Amino acid sequence: MCRWFTQLKQRMDVDEFAAMSEGDPRPMELIDGEVVVMNHPRWAHARLQSVLMGEFLAWERQAPGRAQAAAPTAVELTEHDHYGPDVVVARADAPLDERGYLAEAPLICVEIRSPSTWRYDIGRKKSVYEAEGVAEVWLVDGVAEVVLVFRRSRPGQPAYDVTLELGTTESLTSPLLPGFALALEGLFAAARR
Repeated sequence: MCRWFTQLKQRMDVDEFAAMSEGDPRPMELIDGEVVVMNHPRWAHARLQSVLMGEFLAWERQAPGRAQAAAPTAVELTEHDHYGPDVVVARADAPLDERGYLAEAPLICVEIRSPSTWRYDIGRKKSVYEAEGVAEVWLVDGVAEVVLVFRRSRPGQPAYDVTLELGTTESLTSPLLPGFALALEGLFAAARR
């Protein structure tokens, strides 16, 4: 494509994306105004997502009303960013907009490493999550068997000021999820074949 043509191209907004993607079976996201078509998740990716959701649902059942998790679901954060995190944790009473999307930033967005999207997950998407008030981002790397955690040390902190790299000998916890603890060896073992 010619350079001058690329510069004239306008970024798509979330309403245009919604109209364009309605009924399309391919997984896709709008990232900084560009449509990114993703591969369907591979087995290990789907297993990681399933184990995480199972752990979140078990935690929810222990004390209903603390928070709620969903996987996957759409999250719109800017006029040009419509993501589908692998797992989202929101307040138990988080409001929904008229289309059924969260009307506020989630508490936690979890992205699981995928060959087609990892560069966005650790780049643009993490930056947008941070700028738009998502309290924590968990980047689950099933290849390296680590979880990168980015969080704010206190409510109202403008940027992620706590960064953790957790390996298989550690547990994943969060101050946002009292009593939640996930042994990472068990998480990654579930995805190994």
